[in-house]
Amino acid sequence: MNKIVFTGGGTAGHVVPNLVLISELKGEGFDIDYIGSENGIERELVTKENIRYHAIATGKLRRYFDVKNFTDPFRVVKGVYQAISLIRKIKPDIVFSKGGFVSVPVVIASWLNQVPIIIHESDMTPGLANKISNVFAKKVCVNFPETLNYISSDKVVVTGIPIRKELLNGSKLKGMDICGFDKERPVILLTGGSLGSKKLNSILRDGLSEILKKFQVIHLCGKGNIDEKLINEKGYKQFEYVTDELEHMLKISDVVISRAGANTIYELLSLCKPNILIPLSAKASRGDQILNAKSFEKQGFSIVLDEDKISAKDLINRVNELYNNKDTYINNMQKSTLKDGKNAIINLIKQHKKSS
Repeated sequence: MNKIVFTGGGTAGHVVPNLVLISELKGEGFDIDYIGSENGIERELVTKENIRYHAIATGKLRRYFDVKNFTDPFRVVKGVYQAISLIRKIKPDIVFSKGGFVSVPVVIASWLNQVPIIIHESDMTPGLANKISNVFAKKVCVNFPETLNYISSDKVVVTGIPIRKELLNGSKLKGMDICGFDKERPVILLTGGSLGSKKLNSILRDGLSEILKKFQVIHLCGKGNIDEKLINEKGYKQFEYVTDELEHMLKISDVVISRAGANTIYELLSLCKPNILIPLSAKASRGDQILNAKSFEKQGFSIVLDEDKISAKDLINRVNELYNNKDTYINNMQKSTLKDGKNAIINLIKQHKKSS
Protein backbone atom coordinates (compact mmCIF):
# COMPACT_ATOMS: atom_id res chain seq x y z
CA MET A 1 0.00 0.00 0.00
CA ASN A 2 1.23 3.51 -0.83
CA LYS A 3 1.88 5.64 2.26
CA ILE A 4 1.78 9.44 2.31
CA VAL A 5 2.25 11.99 5.06
CA PHE A 6 0.60 15.39 4.76
CA THR A 7 1.66 18.45 6.69
CA GLY A 8 0.68 22.10 6.80
CA GLY A 9 -1.18 24.35 9.18
CA GLY A 10 -1.68 27.64 10.93
CA THR A 11 -4.64 28.74 8.80
CA ALA A 12 -7.47 26.97 7.00
CA GLY A 13 -5.78 27.97 3.73
CA HIS A 14 -2.90 25.64 4.61
CA VAL A 15 -5.25 22.75 5.43
CA VAL A 16 -8.27 22.74 3.11
CA PRO A 17 -6.27 21.96 -0.08
CA ASN A 18 -4.66 19.04 1.78
CA LEU A 19 -8.11 17.73 2.68
CA VAL A 20 -9.15 17.82 -0.99
CA LEU A 21 -6.12 15.71 -1.92
CA ILE A 22 -6.61 13.39 1.04
CA SER A 23 -10.20 12.65 0.01
CA GLU A 24 -9.07 11.72 -3.49
CA LEU A 25 -6.05 9.63 -2.41
CA LYS A 26 -8.07 7.73 0.20
CA GLY A 27 -10.33 6.63 -2.64
CA GLU A 28 -7.27 5.37 -4.50
CA GLY A 29 -6.12 3.25 -1.54
CA PHE A 30 -3.36 5.45 -0.10
CA ASP A 31 -2.56 5.03 3.60
CA ILE A 32 -2.56 8.56 5.04
CA ASP A 33 -1.07 10.26 8.11
CA TYR A 34 -1.03 13.96 8.99
CA ILE A 35 1.62 15.77 11.02
CA GLY A 36 0.57 19.11 12.44
CA SER A 37 0.92 21.36 15.45
CA GLU A 38 -0.36 20.68 18.93
CA ASN A 39 -2.98 23.43 18.98
CA GLY A 40 -3.38 24.66 15.40
CA ILE A 41 -6.57 24.75 13.34
CA GLU A 42 -5.29 21.78 11.34
CA ARG A 43 -5.80 19.43 14.30
CA GLU A 44 -9.52 20.12 14.45
CA LEU A 45 -10.05 20.02 10.68
CA VAL A 46 -8.04 16.84 10.07
CA THR A 47 -9.25 14.73 13.01
CA LYS A 48 -12.83 15.51 11.99
CA GLU A 49 -12.08 13.58 8.78
CA ASN A 50 -10.86 10.51 10.72
CA ILE A 51 -7.27 10.87 9.52
CA ARG A 52 -4.44 9.71 11.82
CA TYR A 53 -3.04 12.90 13.33
CA HIS A 54 0.38 13.36 14.96
CA ALA A 55 1.20 16.57 16.84
CA ILE A 56 4.68 18.05 17.08
CA ALA A 57 6.17 21.16 18.66
CA THR A 58 6.54 24.14 16.38
CA GLY A 59 7.69 27.73 16.58
CA LYS A 60 7.02 30.69 14.37
CA LEU A 61 9.82 32.00 12.16
CA ARG A 62 9.66 35.79 12.37
CA ARG A 63 11.34 38.58 10.46
CA TYR A 64 10.62 41.06 13.27
CA PHE A 65 11.59 41.34 16.94
CA ASP A 66 9.57 39.34 19.42
CA VAL A 67 10.50 37.86 22.79
CA LYS A 68 9.42 34.45 21.46
CA ASN A 69 12.25 34.65 18.92
CA PHE A 70 14.49 33.48 21.77
CA THR A 71 12.40 30.41 22.62
CA ASP A 72 10.77 29.35 19.36
CA PRO A 73 13.99 28.09 17.72
CA PHE A 74 14.18 25.48 20.50
CA ARG A 75 10.60 24.45 19.74
CA VAL A 76 11.50 24.11 16.06
CA VAL A 77 14.47 21.88 16.94
CA LYS A 78 12.24 19.80 19.22
CA GLY A 79 9.73 19.53 16.37
CA VAL A 80 12.42 18.27 14.00
CA TYR A 81 13.39 15.49 16.41
CA GLN A 82 9.74 14.55 16.92
CA ALA A 83 9.16 14.55 13.16
CA ILE A 84 12.25 12.37 12.56
CA SER A 85 10.85 9.80 14.98
CA LEU A 86 7.43 9.88 13.30
CA ILE A 87 8.80 9.61 9.76
CA ARG A 88 10.92 6.60 10.76
CA LYS A 89 7.88 5.00 12.38
CA ILE A 90 5.39 5.70 9.55
CA LYS A 91 7.87 5.05 6.70
CA PRO A 92 5.97 7.07 4.08
CA ASP A 93 6.65 6.80 0.36
CA ILE A 94 6.24 10.57 -0.02
CA VAL A 95 5.47 13.73 1.98
CA PHE A 96 3.22 16.54 0.79
CA SER A 97 3.52 19.93 2.48
CA LYS A 98 1.09 22.83 2.15
CA GLY A 99 3.26 25.20 4.17
CA GLY A 100 2.89 27.02 7.45
CA PHE A 101 5.52 26.90 10.16
CA VAL A 102 4.65 23.40 11.36
CA SER A 103 5.67 22.03 7.95
CA VAL A 104 9.35 22.99 8.24
CA PRO A 105 10.36 20.35 10.84
CA VAL A 106 8.43 17.70 8.88
CA VAL A 107 10.13 18.61 5.60
CA ILE A 108 13.60 18.60 7.19
CA ALA A 109 12.92 15.27 8.92
CA SER A 110 11.67 13.72 5.68
CA TRP A 111 14.74 14.90 3.76
CA LEU A 112 17.04 13.46 6.43
CA ASN A 113 15.22 10.14 6.01
CA GLN A 114 15.45 10.31 2.20
CA VAL A 115 11.69 10.57 1.72
CA PRO A 116 10.64 12.51 -1.42
CA ILE A 117 8.91 15.82 -0.66
CA ILE A 118 6.46 17.88 -2.71
CA ILE A 119 5.41 21.31 -1.47
CA HIS A 120 2.68 23.70 -2.58
CA GLU A 121 2.79 27.49 -2.44
CA SER A 122 -0.59 29.22 -2.79
CA ASP A 123 0.51 32.83 -3.08
CA MET A 124 2.50 34.49 -5.82
CA THR A 125 5.53 35.01 -3.58
CA PRO A 126 6.57 32.18 -1.25
CA GLY A 127 6.23 32.57 2.49
CA LEU A 128 9.24 32.06 4.74
CA ALA A 129 8.33 28.45 5.61
CA ASN A 130 8.16 27.45 1.96
CA LYS A 131 11.35 29.36 1.14
CA ILE A 132 13.11 27.05 3.60
CA SER A 133 11.26 23.93 2.45
CA ASN A 134 12.02 24.65 -1.20
CA VAL A 135 15.66 23.63 -0.61
CA PHE A 136 14.60 20.08 0.34
CA ALA A 137 11.71 19.51 -2.09
CA LYS A 138 11.63 17.40 -5.24
CA LYS A 139 8.86 19.55 -6.72
CA VAL A 140 7.29 22.90 -5.85
CA CYS A 141 3.68 23.31 -6.98
CA VAL A 142 2.49 26.90 -7.47
CA ASN A 143 -0.69 28.72 -8.46
CA PHE A 144 0.62 31.67 -10.44
CA PRO A 145 2.84 31.76 -13.52
CA GLU A 146 4.45 34.87 -12.00
CA THR A 147 5.81 32.77 -9.11
CA LEU A 148 8.47 31.55 -11.54
CA ASN A 149 10.03 35.00 -11.13
CA TYR A 150 10.46 34.38 -7.39
CA ILE A 151 11.49 30.70 -7.38
CA SER A 152 13.96 30.16 -10.17
CA SER A 153 14.20 26.40 -10.42
CA ASP A 154 13.25 23.50 -12.64
CA LYS A 155 11.51 22.11 -9.56
CA VAL A 156 8.61 24.53 -10.02
CA VAL A 157 5.37 23.33 -11.65
CA VAL A 158 2.37 25.62 -12.20
CA THR A 159 -0.52 23.41 -11.09
CA GLY A 160 -3.17 25.65 -9.59
CA ILE A 161 -4.79 24.68 -6.29
CA PRO A 162 -7.00 21.69 -5.39
CA ILE A 163 -10.65 22.77 -5.38
CA ARG A 164 -13.35 21.40 -3.09
CA LYS A 165 -15.57 19.43 -5.47
CA GLU A 166 -18.70 20.16 -3.44
CA LEU A 167 -18.40 23.83 -4.45
CA LEU A 168 -18.97 22.79 -8.05
CA ASN A 169 -22.26 21.03 -7.24
CA GLY A 170 -24.42 23.90 -6.01
CA SER A 171 -28.18 24.00 -6.62
CA LYS A 172 -29.94 27.18 -7.77
CA LEU A 173 -33.19 25.96 -6.25
CA LYS A 174 -31.58 25.41 -2.83
CA GLY A 175 -29.74 28.72 -3.04
CA MET A 176 -32.94 30.63 -3.69
CA ASP A 177 -34.75 28.76 -0.91
CA ILE A 178 -31.98 29.49 1.62
CA CYS A 179 -32.07 33.21 0.83
CA GLY A 180 -35.74 33.61 -0.03
CA PHE A 181 -34.81 35.59 -3.15
CA ASP A 182 -36.69 36.55 -6.30
CA LYS A 183 -35.51 34.25 -9.11
CA GLU A 184 -35.68 37.07 -11.67
CA ARG A 185 -33.31 39.55 -10.01
CA PRO A 186 -29.47 39.30 -10.08
CA VAL A 187 -27.53 38.38 -6.93
CA ILE A 188 -24.33 39.75 -5.38
CA LEU A 189 -22.40 37.74 -2.79
CA LEU A 190 -19.95 39.58 -0.55
CA THR A 191 -17.55 37.73 1.71
CA GLY A 192 -14.74 39.08 3.85
CA GLY A 193 -13.32 35.64 4.63
CA SER A 194 -14.08 33.29 7.51
CA LEU A 195 -13.80 36.09 10.10
CA GLY A 196 -15.50 38.72 7.98
CA SER A 197 -14.19 42.22 7.28
CA LYS A 198 -15.56 45.24 9.11
CA LYS A 199 -14.24 47.51 6.36
CA LEU A 200 -16.02 45.62 3.57
CA ASN A 201 -19.15 45.29 5.70
CA SER A 202 -19.25 49.04 6.25
CA ILE A 203 -18.70 49.92 2.57
CA LEU A 204 -21.43 47.53 1.42
CA ARG A 205 -23.96 48.73 3.97
CA ASP A 206 -23.23 52.39 3.17
CA GLY A 207 -24.29 51.74 -0.41
CA LEU A 208 -26.91 49.08 0.27
CA SER A 209 -30.04 51.09 -0.50
CA GLU A 210 -28.67 51.97 -3.94
CA ILE A 211 -27.41 48.44 -4.63
CA LEU A 212 -30.79 46.91 -3.74
CA LYS A 213 -32.51 48.90 -6.47
CA LYS A 214 -30.98 46.47 -8.97
CA PHE A 215 -29.48 43.54 -7.06
CA GLN A 216 -30.21 41.13 -4.24
CA VAL A 217 -27.35 40.69 -1.76
CA ILE A 218 -25.95 37.74 0.20
CA HIS A 219 -23.65 39.14 2.85
CA LEU A 220 -21.25 36.81 4.70
CA CYS A 221 -20.29 39.33 7.35
CA GLY A 222 -18.40 37.32 10.00
CA LYS A 223 -19.11 36.40 13.59
CA GLY A 224 -20.68 39.19 15.63
CA ASN A 225 -21.19 41.44 12.59
CA ILE A 226 -24.92 41.00 11.92
CA ASP A 227 -26.67 44.38 11.66
CA GLU A 228 -29.95 43.98 13.58
CA LYS A 229 -31.50 46.99 11.83
CA LEU A 230 -31.17 45.27 8.45
CA ILE A 231 -32.49 41.80 9.34
CA ASN A 232 -35.83 42.35 7.57
CA GLU A 233 -34.44 44.33 4.63
CA LYS A 234 -36.01 42.92 1.46
CA GLY A 235 -33.46 41.37 -0.91
CA TYR A 236 -30.66 41.41 1.68
CA LYS A 237 -29.61 38.32 3.66
CA GLN A 238 -26.85 38.40 6.30
CA PHE A 239 -24.99 35.35 7.57
CA GLU A 240 -22.15 35.29 10.09
CA TYR A 241 -20.63 32.23 8.46
CA VAL A 242 -21.81 29.39 6.22
CA THR A 243 -20.46 25.94 5.40
CA ASP A 244 -22.69 23.54 3.45
CA GLU A 245 -24.85 26.40 2.17
CA LEU A 246 -21.97 28.16 0.39
CA GLU A 247 -22.04 26.01 -2.74
CA HIS A 248 -25.71 26.87 -3.29
CA MET A 249 -25.17 30.58 -2.59
CA LEU A 250 -22.32 30.70 -5.09
CA LYS A 251 -24.51 28.96 -7.66
CA ILE A 252 -27.08 31.77 -7.62
CA SER A 253 -24.53 34.61 -7.46
CA ASP A 254 -23.98 36.69 -10.57
CA VAL A 255 -21.19 38.77 -9.00
CA VAL A 256 -18.90 37.98 -6.05
CA ILE A 257 -17.07 40.60 -3.96
CA SER A 258 -14.23 39.08 -1.97
CA ARG A 259 -10.82 39.30 -0.40
CA ALA A 260 -8.02 37.86 -2.54
CA GLY A 261 -6.78 34.81 -0.66
CA ALA A 262 -5.43 32.24 -3.11
CA ASN A 263 -7.92 29.50 -2.20
CA THR A 264 -10.89 31.82 -2.60
CA ILE A 265 -9.91 33.34 -5.92
CA TYR A 266 -9.13 29.96 -7.48
CA GLU A 267 -12.53 28.72 -6.36
CA LEU A 268 -14.11 31.72 -8.11
CA LEU A 269 -12.02 30.93 -11.21
CA SER A 270 -13.20 27.30 -11.19
CA LEU A 271 -16.81 28.47 -10.93
CA CYS A 272 -16.24 31.21 -13.57
CA LYS A 273 -17.80 33.81 -11.28
CA PRO A 274 -17.27 37.46 -12.27
CA ASN A 275 -15.68 39.04 -9.24
CA ILE A 276 -14.42 42.17 -7.56
CA LEU A 277 -11.36 41.59 -5.39
CA ILE A 278 -10.55 43.88 -2.47
CA PRO A 279 -7.25 42.48 -1.14
CA LEU A 280 -6.04 42.97 2.40
CA SER A 281 -4.03 46.17 2.68
CA ALA A 282 -0.24 45.93 2.89
CA LYS A 283 -0.65 47.56 6.32
CA ALA A 284 -2.33 44.38 7.58
CA SER A 285 -0.42 41.70 5.64
CA ARG A 286 2.78 40.94 3.74
CA GLY A 287 0.98 42.06 0.58
CA ASP A 288 0.40 38.61 -0.93
CA GLN A 289 -3.31 39.25 -1.55
CA ILE A 290 -2.48 42.41 -3.49
CA LEU A 291 -0.17 40.45 -5.81
CA ASN A 292 -2.73 37.63 -6.17
CA ALA A 293 -5.41 40.13 -7.15
CA LYS A 294 -3.19 41.95 -9.65
CA SER A 295 -2.44 38.66 -11.38
CA PHE A 296 -6.14 37.88 -11.77
CA GLU A 297 -6.83 41.41 -12.98
CA LYS A 298 -4.05 41.12 -15.57
CA GLN A 299 -5.53 37.85 -16.85
CA GLY A 300 -8.97 39.46 -17.21
CA PHE A 301 -10.63 37.46 -14.44
CA SER A 302 -11.29 40.23 -11.91
CA ILE A 303 -11.76 43.89 -11.11
CA VAL A 304 -9.48 44.99 -8.24
CA LEU A 305 -10.21 47.78 -5.76
CA ASP A 306 -7.89 49.35 -3.18
CA GLU A 307 -9.20 48.88 0.35
CA ASP A 308 -7.57 52.12 1.51
CA LYS A 309 -9.26 54.25 -1.18
CA ILE A 310 -12.61 52.61 -1.89
CA SER A 311 -15.97 54.27 -1.13
CA ALA A 312 -19.53 52.97 -1.37
CA LYS A 313 -19.97 54.99 -4.58
CA ASP A 314 -16.88 53.37 -6.12
CA LEU A 315 -18.16 49.92 -5.21
CA ILE A 316 -21.57 50.57 -6.75
CA ASN A 317 -20.03 51.87 -9.98
CA ARG A 318 -17.65 48.92 -10.34
CA VAL A 319 -20.36 46.36 -9.51
CA ASN A 320 -22.49 47.77 -12.31
CA GLU A 321 -19.50 47.79 -14.67
CA LEU A 322 -18.69 44.17 -13.86
CA TYR A 323 -22.28 42.99 -14.19
CA ASN A 324 -22.74 44.76 -17.53
CA ASN A 325 -19.56 43.11 -18.86
CA LYS A 326 -19.87 39.80 -17.05
CA ASP A 327 -19.79 37.69 -20.24
CA THR A 328 -16.29 38.98 -21.05
CA TYR A 329 -15.00 37.96 -17.62
CA ILE A 330 -16.71 34.57 -17.79
CA ASN A 331 -15.18 33.90 -21.23
CA ASN A 332 -11.71 34.79 -19.95
CA MET A 333 -12.07 32.42 -16.99
CA GLN A 334 -13.42 29.61 -19.14
CA LYS A 335 -10.22 29.74 -21.22
CA SER A 336 -7.96 29.26 -18.18
CA THR A 337 -6.22 25.90 -17.79
CA LEU A 338 -5.69 26.39 -14.04
CA LYS A 339 -9.19 25.91 -12.66
CA ASP A 340 -8.41 22.92 -10.43
CA GLY A 341 -4.93 21.69 -9.55
CA LYS A 342 -6.02 18.45 -7.89
CA ASN A 343 -5.23 16.06 -10.74
CA ALA A 344 -1.92 17.73 -11.63
CA ILE A 345 -0.72 17.50 -8.01
CA ILE A 346 -1.88 13.90 -7.57
CA ASN A 347 0.00 12.93 -10.74
CA LEU A 348 3.18 14.49 -9.31
CA ILE A 349 2.68 12.60 -6.04
CA LYS A 350 2.39 9.32 -7.93
CA GLN A 351 5.41 10.11 -10.12
CA HIS A 352 7.75 10.98 -7.26
CA LYS A 353 6.75 8.59 -4.48
CA LYS A 354 9.11 5.77 -3.57
CA SER A 355 8.37 2.51 -5.30
CA SER A 356 6.44 0.21 -2.93
